[in-house]
Amino acid sequence: MSRSIIGLFDSGVGGLTVAEEVFRTLPGQRVIYFGDTLNVPYGGRPVAELISFAERIIRFLFEQGAGYIIFACNTSSAVSLQLLRERFDVPMIGLIEPGAAEAVRLSVNGNIGVIATEATVAAGAYSAAIKRINPRVRVCSRAAPRLVPLVEAGELDSPRVEQALREYLGSMRDEGIDTLILGCSHYPFLRPAIERILGSGVTLVDPAAATVDAAARDMSRRGLLTGNPGRSIVLSPGHRYFVSGEAAGFVSVAKKFLGREPAPVTEICLLR
Repeated sequence: MSRSIIGLFDSGVGGLTVAEEVFRTLPGQRVIYFGDTLNVPYGGRPVAELISFAERIIRFLFEQGAGYIIFACNTSSAVSLQLLRERFDVPMIGLIEPGAAEAVRLSVNGNIGVIATEATVAAGAYSAAIKRINPRVRVCSRAAPRLVPLVEAGELDSPRVEQALREYLGSMRDEGIDTLILGCSHYPFLRPAIERILGSGVTLVDPAAATVDAAARDMSRRGLLTGNPGRSIVLSPGHRYFVSGEAAGFVSVAKKFLGREPAPVTEICLLR
């Protein structure tokens, strides 16, 4: 095991938005990515099942050499992170706390919206994190269950995406939010459509950048950084990708979103 290797996991392709931030910010770090494409979406699954998934994935990443874990999934960050920190002797970070802090920093009127999966909203993770920072902030949370399947199908700006986003975001716009947390790592792929619907008066917060910045500081304190932080994407031949479902579908959607193939991608029977 190399303690400097970062393990990231998500329910599918959404975590690639976090991986991109790692490649950009920490170009010296090797990454092992696991996408649980067999069980996506996570939002409607029982908490106990989600914890079981995350535990097995982290164990796998650890066995593959990861010495630092980034929960590249908001749902797992919300329901599994605290418990699994107690079960594994490996440093971990999730998306919730950094994303909440960034939203509070950017909000002017103290009215913050959150769109996320059903499980993340039900856990109240973002609302609690925001209130710990500033109890006076008003938080409007909305579950958006139709978005992850659309992104996993490769749809970014289709009529179905437009209809779903207008349904989920309409009430938030009417309630006067000035900041919106994209509380699922799949949602940044929908940023252009979200910006079009909400207009220029709402700042979008993708927790990925804040999380990777926090991870960089944490890894630096622990002596785990390799090379110097940067701000341009560097792709190491040492990066590895694993999926629990069909690799071809993951590669096809990832290529559409990123403009390149994440290679190599290995199918592994881990969560069947």
